[in-house]
Parts: sequence; C-alpha cells; structure tokens
Amino acid sequence: MYKSFFEMERMPFVRDVPIQELYESPAMSEALGRLAYAADRQLFAVVTADAGCGKSTLLRRFSGSLSKEEYLFLYLSDSKLTPRWFYKSMLDQLGIESKFYRGDAKRQLQKEVEIIRGVQKKKVVCILDEAHLLEKETIEEFRFLLNYKFDSMSPMALILAGQTELWDKLRLQRYAAVRQRIDINCVLPHFDRAETEKYIASHMSYAGCSQSVFTDKALDEVYHVSTGIPRMINRICEKALMYAFQKQTRLVDDYMVRYVTEHELING
Repeated sequence: MYKSFFEMERMPFVRDVPIQELYESPAMSEALGRLAYAADRQLFAVVTADAGCGKSTLLRRFSGSLSKEEYLFLYLSDSKLTPRWFYKSMLDQLGIESKFYRGDAKRQLQKEVEIIRGVQKKKVVCILDEAHLLEKETIEEFRFLLNYKFDSMSPMALILAGQTELWDKLRLQRYAAVRQRIDINCVLPHFDRAETEKYIASHMSYAGCSQSVFTDKALDEVYHVSTGIPRMINRICEKALMYAFQKQTRLVDDYMVRYVTEHELING
C-alpha cells in the first residue's frame, strides 16, 4: 500500500487519529472555549455544523478535556429518543433503575443530580448528539428539564449537537420557549483554503511523512472539490495518495486530484 511507498509511519487520513494529533482550527478552538464555559457555568448550549465539518471531533476533544474529578459526563445519541427514554437513558448511565412514568423519572434524575452536585461536588454535563433528528415532544421537554427550582438555577450543562438543520427547527415559533433558554450557540464552518492546507499538513505530519506530497495546485483542487469539509478532504486525499502509489509517483498534482474526484467520488 502507499504507506510504505511514501515512507509513512501511520496512515494519515483515518478516522481514529488521536484527538491530541488532530488539527485545531480557530473555529474549533473558539467552540472548545465556549463549551468549557458552558460546562463550568452549567449552561444550555447548541452546537451545529454541516455533515462532515467536525462536530464529532469537537465533541471528542471537549469530552476528553473534562476533568473526571470535577465533571460527570453523559452522552446520548438516539434519533428516536422520547422524553421517557431520555430520562431512562440518563439514569441508566448513572447506574439507577428508572421509574416508568416520565414525571417520576424526571424527579429521579433531578434528585440524583442534586446528590452528585452536593455530595460528590461534581458538575453534570450531558451531550445529546444528532439532535436535529429529535421529535417535537422531546425538544419541548428540555424546557421543563431546565425549569428547575422556579428557573433560578440549571441542574446541569445540556449541549444539543446536530447538523445545521437543528437551528432551522429551533427557529420555529413552537420552540420559542426552548430557544429563549439557549445560552451559547456554536457553529463550525467549512475550512477556508488556508485551513484546508494546514489540515492536510497536520495529517501528513501525524503520519510521519517528511516530504511534500501535494502540490499547491493539488491543494487548490482539494479545497475546491471538498468545499472545506474535513470528511471530504480525508476521502479525496486518501484516494489521491492511492492513485499516486499506483502511478508510482511521489507527487500528487491537481490533475490526479481531479481524476480521483471524477472517477471514485461520484457519490461524494
């Protein structure tokens, strides 16, 4: 394979790159800071991004940055989550058997969170991923969950993460009461041309590749085709390196990027 051909120690454009090795764009850095603030102050935050723009990477970085001595981290990702199953899933992660009725389960959760805050001296952070797929009833439930002690305090940091259409949904009039409770909004944009180049360089460096492989025009083409979406950048670069190996050339130019785009990424 191309790994040995380019004298690499690791594969560069794989999904399991350690979070500390991943490129951190200015937007990613800002979002991490804002989420850290939300965790500390126990706020309600929303994270949105187009598909493939780094939402999962952001959440991995964020969860990895939380001190286990200070925070209790909960993560849910279920598009069919009803209010009852929302509370049940939270209680399951806390090792508690949920009561059947939604109201009872909610009171259970609030009581447990009080114990965690008061006895364990920890703050609870809950991430609900793929939130753009949630139904109306579940989204509206957040209003009641966060309406705690007559709205005088938040029981936990709640972070809704989803694709861009999540905000389209939250802008609807029926969600006004939920929307008004949002404290922080983070949006991850597409990379620009310079960030695309830095992203590719970061992955090639992680792979241990000491040589320049992509020409400037190749980088232009990668940016043009991917529109700055990291997942697409990975796919294009992976295919281009494989094609270069097949051609036994150690340089990837714009013609090669265009070729793999047209012949191997038709459904990209």
